[in-house]
Amino acid sequence: MPIRKLAVNLERGFGRHWHGGKAFHTQFFNALSMSFPVGEQFFMDAVRSAAPLLPQGPEHAALREELQEQLRGFIGQEATHRQIHGLYNAQLDKQGLVNRWQQWARERIGRLHERAPHPLHALAVTCAYEHFTALLADGTLRYPRWLEGAEAEMQLLWRWHAAEETEHRSVAFDLYRAAGGSDRWRVRWYLFVCVTFARDALCQTALNLHRDGTLWRPSTWWQALDLFWGRDGLVWRTVPAALRYLRRDFHPDQERHTPGSAALAQEWLVAHATRFRVIR
Repeated sequence: MPIRKLAVNLERGFGRHWHGGKAFHTQFFNALSMSFPVGEQFFMDAVRSAAPLLPQGPEHAALREELQEQLRGFIGQEATHRQIHGLYNAQLDKQGLVNRWQQWARERIGRLHERAPHPLHALAVTCAYEHFTALLADGTLRYPRWLEGAEAEMQLLWRWHAAEETEHRSVAFDLYRAAGGSDRWRVRWYLFVCVTFARDALCQTALNLHRDGTLWRPSTWWQALDLFWGRDGLVWRTVPAALRYLRRDFHPDQERHTPGSAALAQEWLVAHATRFRVIR
């Protein structure tokens, strides 16, 4: 699994309403970015902690070797995402936005480690968040309207992130299965994440809009309706796939579209190969 360095200079900054002048769309994506550095560090820590739980017999040597190679790619990609979204978020700080999501996430991670210290619990939470990011990644690559009108550099950043999230979408899940994780806890933690992710995303978006001075503009909420419920809206395009996670036979590589997510990701990466370099 390649690790890539994206050729984008976030230190130059970007527009306050970089998403085609639409305040809601901009602040929703900004909110997602605010969650990534803390979230991706948690994911990396979770897979590292769970890796020793893989079966150790000689008959499982090939499985261990394959998963360890996938984990190295997963950790490398997530580390680059954490770094670039740290630069992104530094620009949001300069724009006067306040990142509360990272504080909520840190507090929740602390409670998780205190109350459910077994590594499989953190890994189940990671699997749940990875499913949500995979759904958003697929939509970002599949539906042009999701980033229509956005600044070119921001489209590049979000689609690069989406392509790599698609590449490693099954790594944490496969580790969870191989390490003996149960469907019961996988589903329980997923339901918890469904609530917390939606709440955190919407609350941080509202806080961003408040700081931006656009929270109470009617146009802002028309934009929200369009993003979530309009043509190719996030609700229509993600909820069916989100519910499939509850199935006992679920696997992240199951495809319901043609072309599939993996094909879309590879197509985008090939078409934009000059905008990044492979570092491993």
